[in-house]
Amino acid sequence: SNSGSCMYCNADGINRRHRLQCDNGSEFVSKVMDRWAYENGVTMHFSRPGKPTDNAMIESFKGTLRDECLNVNWFLSLEDAKDKIENWWTEYTEQHRAAEESQESTLLAGSVFG
Repeated sequence: SNSGSCMYCNADGINRRHRLQCDNGSEFVSKVMDRWAYENGVTMHFSRPGKPTDNAMIESFKGTLRDECLNVNWFLSLEDAKDKIENWWTEYTEQHRAAEESQESTLLAGSVFG
């Protein structure tokens, strides 16, 4: 597993939840990160070392990111990597949003007609 994962980050930074769920990777367990979180009113939540099930959604997301984006692209520069990852992220979130809406419609139809 890659160290350091972040569930609530997006291209523009932290979202409205002001909570960062992380593993204990060195990039998240640092004075700089701690200061940034404090200055931005962000609460850091760390999984227990060796307990990936604490972050099951993050572990799943990291696998998807690896399989669908990182392993299938050749990054020519940092800017190229940023562009490709942002494009993938947009597509990923649109697909999940559509799937959630479809599931909500199915549940609603089931409660109305079931």
